[in-house]
Amino acid sequence: MRGEHEVAIQTSVFTRHAVERVMRFAFELARKSPKRKLTCVTKSNACQYSMVFWDEVFAELAKQYPDVTTDKWHIDSMAARFVTKPDALDVVVASNLFADILTDLGGAIQGSLGTPPSANLNPERKYPSMFEPVHGSAPDIAGKGLANPCATILAAAQLLASLGEGEMAQRVQDAVHAALLDGVWTPDLGGTATTKRMTEAIVEKLQERDKEV
Repeated sequence: MRGEHEVAIQTSVFTRHAVERVMRFAFELARKSPKRKLTCVTKSNACQYSMVFWDEVFAELAKQYPDVTTDKWHIDSMAARFVTKPDALDVVVASNLFADILTDLGGAIQGSLGTPPSANLNPERKYPSMFEPVHGSAPDIAGKGLANPCATILAAAQLLASLGEGEMAQRVQDAVHAALLDGVWTPDLGGTATTKRMTEAIVEKLQERDKEV
């Protein structure tokens, strides 16, 4: 009933299967990283059921990965840490809500939401995974030549890596980085390059690498 005493309730459901699944994937990812470090994002001081459960599962799984260093941060503190000490982080695991916040923040730290890619993975490979920019699409600037294509191209690199084409994925990443270092920037990064020009610059870097090989 609308009015002064209106109430809205939002329920989050955490299952052991789902929580273990995403955390185990994170542990395996951290195990392959040079730092071998996994940070768990929580809010168990306020969400005394769902996040306490999240912390308990993380602690249980950590025992199975003694070679991975772990730590735990509340989401508010982690947001600050993203800004003040990003070099202290390696692999971060969080719930959908908290990770959604942090990925946007991560994009802003990089300079724009037009740069970070994302992947909706099916670890068991039973179903197709989906790769896209963190921010999704940008319908408000469609057709204007303003969109930054880097996130989309880097998402394609993630797709290549997931298919076992690690070398090609690295080449695509290197080409994007090289184009950016050359100062080819779209408006969101403070430049004047169009979507087409940014894409062409990345392709040119790939072609240069082909000639070297």
